[in-house]
This record gives sequence, C-alpha cells and structure tokens, in this order.
Amino acid sequence: MEHYENQSNSNLDLAQFDDAFETAEVEEREFEAVPDGKYQVNVDRVELTRAQTSGNPMLKWTLRILAPTHKGRLLWRNNVMASNENIKWLKQDLYTCGLQLQKLSDLPGHLEQLLNIKLEVTKRTRGENENIYFNRRIVMADDTGAPGAAMDDMIPF
Repeated sequence: MEHYENQSNSNLDLAQFDDAFETAEVEEREFEAVPDGKYQVNVDRVELTRAQTSGNPMLKWTLRILAPTHKGRLLWRNNVMASNENIKWLKQDLYTCGLQLQKLSDLPGHLEQLLNIKLEVTKRTRGENENIYFNRRIVMADDTGAPGAAMDDMIPF
C-alpha cells in the first residue's frame, strides 16, 4: 500500500464544507471510448515508471487529442521494456518524436524534450486491447528548428 504525504496541507480545515459535500448531487457520467482512427495529439506527459502487473520498466505517455474529433480527450501509450521487440518499438517512437539517443540509459535526462510534441497517431482496438501507434510528428511552421523536423511534415498556419 502506498503512503501519500500531505504535510503542506495538514493545516487545512475542511470540516466547514462537510454539510455542502454531504448534500451535493453527483452526476453519473460515463465516457464512451474514443473510437478507432487517426488523431492529432499533443504529448501532455511522459514518465518512466513500472508496469503494474510485470514490474518491468515502462515509458508512459499521456496524449491529449487536438483534432479532428474528440478534442481534449486523452489517449495513453505505454512502452513496456521487456523484450528486444519492445525496445525496437520504443526507439521508433522516440525517433518519431525527434529524440535520437545513443543509449537508452540517457532517456531520463531527455524526457522534457518529449513534452508538447504534436503527433499523428492511430488508435486501434483488438478485443479488449487498445493500441496507440505513432504515425508521424507534426511540425508547425514555427518549429522548424525542432530536432527531427522534416520539411514534408510542415503544416503552414
């Protein structure tokens, strides 16, 4: 079981809100899954963590949809590092994002460079498994100096 520290907020008195909290209506909401297809996304977050079931190292991506539909919804991609094939997919994803490393052990120092990158991705569902594939980096006209920027990926504004 994990333990969370909240020392900085330990002096907050939330009791004053107990009555309002007790009587507040809760709106039941269920979101439909984002349908399979191609989406333009922004890399909102990347983190190195461990897969819950196997404990293997994993790069976890949080992708926010920009277009064409479902704007603002989130997609997730997990690169689990358990086999040579997994490492090949991870290297391809990093390369697609313009990050070319000499060694995988250098990745922790370069995670910030992956943030706010625009990508075209494909979401594909097979059975209960949802997969996100990075198709290409989308380079805006003002990103011409970005690592890995290709002229044919330029989108003029």
